[in-house]
Amino acid sequence: MSDTPVKQQTTGAFYGQAVASFAVAMTATAIGIYRLEASAWVRGFLAIAVLYLVTSAFTLAKVIRDRQEAGEIVSRVDQARMEELLTSHDPYRKTPDPRQQSR
Repeated sequence: MSDTPVKQQTTGAFYGQAVASFAVAMTATAIGIYRLEASAWVRGFLAIAVLYLVTSAFTLAKVIRDRQEAGEIVSRVDQARMEELLTSHDPYRKTPDPRQQSR
């Protein structure tokens, strides 16, 4: 069985770019809604809709990540079982012949 740790695929630069992109998008949307020539009710509705969209996107991303991680765990367990089976199998070991045991 291999004891290799699960390797993270995200680099620091990618994480920073994702955070910066999210901040720029939220700031631009907030400025756009604030400067929109509409009543306060319309701007409030749009602000709440954007916040709802953001929370839904975070939830969806978490659900997808959790499902992927669960699949990786099952895959690692199956791989460990297969490795154990292969290491315990000795193709040169003679198995007793059942017909000779009954005599």
